Amino acid sequence: MIYPKSIAVLIEHFQKFPSIGPKSAQRMAFYLLRMPENEIQRFAQAMIEAKKNTRTCEICFNLSTSSPCEICTSTRREREIICVVAETKDLIAIEKTNEYKGLYHVLQGLISPMDGIGADDIRIKELLNRLTDDAVKEVILALNPSVEGEATSLYLSKLIKPFGIKISRIAFGLPAGADLEYADEITIAKAIEGRREM
Repeated sequence: MIYPKSIAVLIEHFQKFPSIGPKSAQRMAFYLLRMPENEIQRFAQAMIEAKKNTRTCEICFNLSTSSPCEICTSTRREREIICVVAETKDLIAIEKTNEYKGLYHVLQGLISPMDGIGADDIRIKELLNRLTDDAVKEVILALNPSVEGEATSLYLSKLIKPFGIKISRIAFGLPAGADLEYADEITIAKAIEGRREM
């Protein structure tokens, strides 16, 4: 079917979202066209505000409205533990459990040679810089049990060992290839409790 240009452009933009194919993009576009104009304006404004007001924390690389972020500046967090995650969505999944009280480090990706992502393309150097602080006693690797997650975990453990810091990996009650963001809070909480030293 040939769409008017304005609708075709809208569908094209929705298709750029992760996991959105042509049919889903089409449904989203037609749903948007049925929305009242004031709702569309609020939706567009919310996107603009999110883009304008979201920044990356200068310490942990979490997405936040301030830098340093609320977690890094909190006096209630345990400063001797750093939990390493791939993306902010993984940090949020762990925070929902209310079990973990330490700090975080968001790598902003995983090592993936197939996608052209190497160790220098993610926030590994910044993590190593944070480990020079004598306060850090443990690093928890909370990376997805995918090929990329495993490769990144092994690479990090080799780099962290010379610091003499305990390295642990969260236990997974998840099937291989599953993502943290889709796991329920109980599964994630148990995974943190059952972490093991590498």
